[in-house]
Amino acid sequence: MNTTLRERIDWVGCVDWTVRDFHSYDTEEGTTYNAYLIRDEKTALIDTVKAPFADELLRNVAALKPLSEIDLVVCNHAEPDHSGALPRVMTALPQATLVCDKRCRAALAQHFDTSSWRFQIVAEGDSLSLGRRTLAFVETPMVHWPESMFTYVPEEKLLFSMDAFGQHYASSERFDDELPLGTILDEAKAYYANIVMPYGKQVVECLAKAAELEIEMIATSHGLIWRSHVADIVAAYRDWSAGRPKAKVLVIYDTMWQSTDEMARAILQGASQPGVQAKLINIRRSSLTRIATEVLDAAAIAFGSATLNRMMMPMAGAVLTYLKGLRPVDKAGFAFGSYGWGRGGPEAIEEWLQAMPWEILRKPLKAQYRPTPEIIEECLAAGRLLADQAVRKAAG
Repeated sequence: MNTTLRERIDWVGCVDWTVRDFHSYDTEEGTTYNAYLIRDEKTALIDTVKAPFADELLRNVAALKPLSEIDLVVCNHAEPDHSGALPRVMTALPQATLVCDKRCRAALAQHFDTSSWRFQIVAEGDSLSLGRRTLAFVETPMVHWPESMFTYVPEEKLLFSMDAFGQHYASSERFDDELPLGTILDEAKAYYANIVMPYGKQVVECLAKAAELEIEMIATSHGLIWRSHVADIVAAYRDWSAGRPKAKVLVIYDTMWQSTDEMARAILQGASQPGVQAKLINIRRSSLTRIATEVLDAAAIAFGSATLNRMMMPMAGAVLTYLKGLRPVDKAGFAFGSYGWGRGGPEAIEEWLQAMPWEILRKPLKAQYRPTPEIIEECLAAGRLLADQAVRKAAG
């Protein structure tokens, strides 16, 4: 495994091959907790790892430098997957000072007993000399916690980007050019959609700050390090944070006795027009993670459910709750579904779509018990409406 980023700058993190749930994010490919060691006149450890991996991190560091000779530990982000090892690390590194911003110090104090730790508080524009290299600090609040921060090494054109640009992806490779680019960008898209999407405005501000830096390498806190495709991931973040949709239609639904399924397939058929990507997603055959990832760049969405107890199906409610928290922007769509002796499912969905808020293209499309041929024709027309809207939105 190649762990060297630059001369005397190395990855010392850990690979979590078996994790499959990350606060409701399905980490189907596992993840990594990336930490980095810079050896100069002073030695700095950039970030730590999740608590169960503390000893592995310390072994990786000790293989390069005696623990008693580590001068600085930089904490870019206080979330426990990056800070959980800090109590063990600060005990094992007796000479080390913890470098972070003031909000990070306050957050760490709420997680751990920090009373014995030495702190050096930094702010936007501050820098520390390690010798022939410098650590410069860029505060990036709400990308994606209030205390989030970048650390930049101008002499190496190297950005330690904490959670920005990352992926939940476990591998024995460390760099973006060691695996297919499409695979890494797909994982980065899922990461953005499920973690960073609510903070698009802050990401735009963060990208503006990054544009002022010369960056040849982005060392993330999760997944692969960007060294050959920096422009690709930055361009992708610009598109995602701006909410730029593709000519893409989603038909997302849950069904009971297949009536809503029939309607969904007819809507999909109507939406399957030239130049439009149309996808059918059965909620109980997918996951919150994958649905959110598809929604990120979709322009138009039909969301459907059968009626159960005058409400939508429970998993439809779970998906809408998840999406409302992620706040996807610039979406258009409508509700649809079936009902029997009691109405309520499609109407409840429309209330959620209005609250997100999405542009509502038509009144809820409903079928009692089974969709009639007339309802199927209406579904086909509604699908064509989605396709037209998707093309219009994608064109800007």
